[in-house]
Amino acid sequence: MNAEAAIDTFKTVVMFSLYIMSPFVGVILIVGLVTSLVQSVTSIQEATLTFVPKLIALAGVMLLLAPWVLRLLSEYTVQCLMRISSMGP
Repeated sequence: MNAEAAIDTFKTVVMFSLYIMSPFVGVILIVGLVTSLVQSVTSIQEATLTFVPKLIALAGVMLLLAPWVLRLLSEYTVQCLMRISSMGP
């Protein structure tokens, strides 16, 4: 494997991981902002009030997006295995 192929593989892995993680991080960000806004308006400063809604939202998103993530991961695995087989001599 030459340096160009290694860089391309690394770039593909990083972009794929960002693509998979972005919906989860986005939902947690939105829930965190809404929770912080509610805390600042009501003057309630409880640490668990920010953690529990994020945890529930993340669990919901994981349940909803599980088929999509599994399909993407299986397609990517097949693609990587095909790429490995084409790298041989």
